[in-house]
Amino acid sequence: MIHEVCLITKIEAVNPTITKIKFQSQFIANSAKEGQFVNIRIDETSVPLLRRPFSIYYTTDKEVEIVFGIMGMGTNKLNHKQVGDTLDVIGPLGKPFNLDDGEDISILVGGGLGAAPLPMLYRSLQQKNKQTVIFLGARNKNYLLKNYLQASYISTDDGSEGYKGNIVTLLENYLSKSPKKNYKIYACGPTQMLIELIKVANKYKVKCEVSLETMMACGIGICQGCAVKYKNSTKKYALSCVDGPIFNANDIEL
Repeated sequence: MIHEVCLITKIEAVNPTITKIKFQSQFIANSAKEGQFVNIRIDETSVPLLRRPFSIYYTTDKEVEIVFGIMGMGTNKLNHKQVGDTLDVIGPLGKPFNLDDGEDISILVGGGLGAAPLPMLYRSLQQKNKQTVIFLGARNKNYLLKNYLQASYISTDDGSEGYKGNIVTLLENYLSKSPKKNYKIYACGPTQMLIELIKVANKYKVKCEVSLETMMACGIGICQGCAVKYKNSTKKYALSCVDGPIFNANDIEL
């Protein structure tokens, strides 16, 4: 982990609702792992007071990419940044995905902006020569995050691209019709999507890790603001920022 002021080198629209910012940080770019995040202070004023967490979307040798939609004051201010401005960044933070579960087929499932951790994960699985199947869903086509990914299945709630309906429905159709193999699901997205997805994973006895979307403040386990309840553990609560954001799906209560 490092705390540094990073130069913004590129800003571009991924689609009409999602913006990508690229900033320089050789340390974060070279040390970040799949599923980790950075915590960013938007500007030097006290409004917004708290940092904002962003999944690490992609990295090159010296640069890091994040993506975001305008959700409130913080992301609205971030959207007004320009190339040459700086960001106050702490990272990489959090526990990454476990890529050593020995599955034969890796299933990646992403919902909307929650799919941001998948490109890093997909790249690493490809480097390990893993067979991958990618499911992407969103409310409409303007919220799909397809860059760096080769999606096998796409769904939108309104039918503007791909299957009209829920991505979890597509996943269950796939599992129900596929030969029984050693699968593992890696899922990122809204909490309600993850709840339904975990039910499907358990129904078909498929290993599953999830990336949680929780409110965070410090990002390093001090404020205790991102508590998640454990199942069947002597430790009652986990902190998403340090114990996660990646969890075994059956270790937590959503």
